[in-house]
Amino acid sequence: MSVTDASQAASNSPHIPVLLRPILDHCAPISGAWLDGTFGAGGYSRALLEAGADRVYGVDRDPMVFDMAQSWAADYGDRLHLVEGVFSKLDEYASDLDGVVLDLGVSSMQLDQADRGFSFIKDGPLDMRMSQSGPSAADIVNTADEAELANILFLYGEERASRRIARAIVKRREATPFDTTLDLADLIENVLPRTKPGQSHAATRSFQALRIAVNDEYGELYRGLMAAERALKPGGQLAVVTFHSVEDRMVKRFLQMRSGSNARANRYAPDIEQAPAQFELRSKKAIAPSEDELAQNPRARSAKLRIAQRTDAPAGDSIVEKDLGMPVLTRKR
Repeated sequence: MSVTDASQAASNSPHIPVLLRPILDHCAPISGAWLDGTFGAGGYSRALLEAGADRVYGVDRDPMVFDMAQSWAADYGDRLHLVEGVFSKLDEYASDLDGVVLDLGVSSMQLDQADRGFSFIKDGPLDMRMSQSGPSAADIVNTADEAELANILFLYGEERASRRIARAIVKRREATPFDTTLDLADLIENVLPRTKPGQSHAATRSFQALRIAVNDEYGELYRGLMAAERALKPGGQLAVVTFHSVEDRMVKRFLQMRSGSNARANRYAPDIEQAPAQFELRSKKAIAPSEDELAQNPRARSAKLRIAQRTDAPAGDSIVEKDLGMPVLTRKR
């Protein structure tokens, strides 16, 4: 099947895969075994299978997505293998892979389901758990102290008014705990200045921060990149779609370090013998969505795609979190 036909097949899913066409174009010809680390509605997995992949491992921590896939997954027989798990452990699910695709962040399916608690527009329980297990956003909001709340909002959401919001949350919860999304969103709206037309909702950054904290999204990405390095065979492709600056910075720095393309901090410093590179960059700059894609899928407006090809060098040692620019939150136990 052609790249165009594979893209069209994937568009039948309720969640439109972002930057799918560039992935298929840059990684062509698609063959062998691939792993879709953020299965969701299955858009990438279906496109990879239609484009020629012999087998695709569809990994997701949300058990609900596999129920939704029952209507079509059987059409691919044993070519599609579904795994409930996290992509930080992808090398435990498969090895000698020809490709790994990661689409980071929350899906439009989850946002559209009010009872999942991701949306600050639709009222629902203050949840945000992708795996539907473990501590929820309500647990954090109602139990973390003011300093920890402020750090979460600032480090994970880049919210400049983090201290003001945290102070208001702690004061309000003394009388009544937060149970719903709109309850928290309304408080944040009342704390911050009125947004101007065209600006994002006042609660956007705070909800992003809580979602990242609940699901350990930066930790998952940090570990997932190194897991992909271990799982890919020589010549295998790694394609990562990010949606905000911190994620993209982490992916960019990881690939720079693993491809030996990090610039020296001091040009007069002596050359240091470089270890063999684990990746070759397919594109020095991130790939952005086309105007046509933006017209069809506004969700893609902030997306960036980075692709690299695995070399035959052994997987490297773990990278220190701060070297990737990963925000590290010291949480009280």
